[in-house]
Amino acid sequence: MPFDISLARFVEDLAKINARQAVSAVADILIVAYVIYKILVIIRGTRAVSLLKGIAILFVATMVSNLLGLRTVYWLLQKTITMLFVALPIVFMPEMRRALEQIGRGGLFAGPLGFLGKEDAAKLISDVARAAAMMAREKVGALIVIERETGVAELMETGTKIDAVVSAELLVNIFTPNTPLHDGAAIIKGNRIVAAGCYLPLTENPAVSKRLGTRHRAALGLTEQSDAAVVVVSEETGVISLAFNGKLTRYLDEGALRDKLGELLEPGRTRQGIPGWLRGHAT
Repeated sequence: MPFDISLARFVEDLAKINARQAVSAVADILIVAYVIYKILVIIRGTRAVSLLKGIAILFVATMVSNLLGLRTVYWLLQKTITMLFVALPIVFMPEMRRALEQIGRGGLFAGPLGFLGKEDAAKLISDVARAAAMMAREKVGALIVIERETGVAELMETGTKIDAVVSAELLVNIFTPNTPLHDGAAIIKGNRIVAAGCYLPLTENPAVSKRLGTRHRAALGLTEQSDAAVVVVSEETGVISLAFNGKLTRYLDEGALRDKLGELLEPGRTRQGIPGWLRGHAT
């Protein structure tokens, strides 16, 4: 077929596509690409990555066995993949819950911090940062949870109710060694410490460094399941860390902790997405 005839047919077919259809097709592709990107962001650094690699290997093995005529192997792999589709919702339940929570937090619902004014939020941040610095100097271990939009009421039930206004002195007193509440986590909602001595879920991420202790693993575990910000003070080293979105930032001083908490908690800055300093993997 001559080139000019092929080109004419291509131009004719292109003319049949109206602008509305073209815009719809482009929008459709962009939406799907964005959804896939967000799914990859959500599961990055979790056990879901390893599971997806295993599934990909199974699909490749299925195609290769079919091409090589290995009927029995092909039949077994097909049945395995069928069972996987049934089991996937159960296996990926934590990641699915996390994704749905992020959708729900997309500006449609107001969270606890929305009730704090700028001055109250600044005072909360200052008190938490000052308390962390005081405990770091004395190497007093601490685990401070600051609830954002995803409620953690079920974790409050595991501790002792306090319901007191946040202050640096009260936080230091809670975590003083050999006191009844110093081993658990203190949970802050709004500008009040609602409970202390609470138990948090530990991370299941195999990539987390084995050098991290129980407090750091608990902080990561909670932030993998909610949007809470968790401040950790190491009892062994006095190092201050901040966990958020399943990531851990370590070796913070009082000023750095105050700045990073400000990005997460101050009104007007909580809708800007995940800060760049927390997009890396936990260390």
